[in-house]
Amino acid sequence: MSQPPENDPYEALEEELDPHRREELERAMQETRARLRGLGIWLSGRESSEELVNLLEAVERFERAVEARGGDLRVDEGPGGETREPDDVHFALPRRRAPESVASYLGRLDAATDALRHHRPHRP
Repeated sequence: MSQPPENDPYEALEEELDPHRREELERAMQETRARLRGLGIWLSGRESSEELVNLLEAVERFERAVEARGGDLRVDEGPGGETREPDDVHFALPRRRAPESVASYLGRLDAATDALRHHRPHRP
């Protein structure tokens, strides 16, 4: 995870006000990495905190689009990202391929999310 610059006055003030700030940030990033990995998203370990947040936000947008079209995330997001029988193949979270860049994956994920917004609703 990337750390804020040592000479960043804002971060210095925040750390002075909250001496546990770095630990809290690291804990939040560990939780974010665990959630992403649990969805089967490959992480190199070199992603910055900003990239991790962007990945999680993009995944959440995709999930909202699936739900808006009637998809069931418990069916469409299997354990470890393995989706055996999604409601619709378009509802399965796109996989990030090693060593795909975060920017490239975000582009593919955003395109999949946009396509879902125009996809026919799922009727159980």
